[in-house]
Amino acid sequence: MSSAPLLTFLSPPLPYFIESNRGTYSKGGEHPNRRNIGVFDLLFVHSGTLHIGEESDTWEIGPGQMLILRPDLWHYPTKPCTEETVFDWVHFQTAGPWEEHEGNSCGSLRGDYYSYAIRLPKTMTVSYPEEAISLFGKLHDAALGTSHAAFWQRQQWFLHLLQLFDEGWRSDAAKAPISVAEEAAAYLKMNFRTTVTNSKLGEVMGLHPNYIARCMGEVFDCTPQQYLLAYRMDQAKLMLMKTNWPISRIADETGFKQTPHFSRSFAEHVGITPLSYRKRFTGTSLSRPNRPDEEDE
Repeated sequence: MSSAPLLTFLSPPLPYFIESNRGTYSKGGEHPNRRNIGVFDLLFVHSGTLHIGEESDTWEIGPGQMLILRPDLWHYPTKPCTEETVFDWVHFQTAGPWEEHEGNSCGSLRGDYYSYAIRLPKTMTVSYPEEAISLFGKLHDAALGTSHAAFWQRQQWFLHLLQLFDEGWRSDAAKAPISVAEEAAAYLKMNFRTTVTNSKLGEVMGLHPNYIARCMGEVFDCTPQQYLLAYRMDQAKLMLMKTNWPISRIADETGFKQTPHFSRSFAEHVGITPLSYRKRFTGTSLSRPNRPDEEDE
């Protein structure tokens, strides 16, 4: 498996755009020598080659390749450009947690049911450079605008660009464990109302169930069934707070065939019964008689 570094951003909040432009270095030109600039510096080369270092690492970034430099390290030119070099640059930052780690590591930042781990390669050859060039152009145009509409446009084009790099990285089979775990998690969330066995999950994904379980253990620190149960419990909490549905219906809506089984599982996972949870968060009167299905708790 490749050990190329990854930059992982836990979202929300989303990384946000600051400024961008298209630059050209004549022969003999070079990247600035600077330290701790406070923003991520994303570079994409159209033609020529950028010779850049970050602390002890060095790269030669050619046409169709990108590189992300960190906001907290020393960046410097390793040598001048040997030909005219055209490139796009984007400065961005995040208010949320982020980390850099080797590509064969899942890192410590992991998405859950409602958050997403944006994983951007430190450097990569872009599979669809024409699409990237088009997005950069639209982003630069929006960056020149001063209206409120321009603000939304540049943020949207920037997110499209991050999505392009994120999906490009995830299409690399060498990074399979993270991709497999996240694909499995997405399937479990989409089908939490139905019975999803490990065998069924393996059949749908075309992978051995044990491999899927190992990938989910590495990425989410749980098995597929533990992930499914936790998501079902989370959905049950929402239904208990937002609806007046009887417990039997909530059990059915969250994939449980029997109400008593749902109630026991909920109590084990949350620490209180479904009815007690509903009363705690909705102010339901404790003196109201239980419905027959609630007595099953």
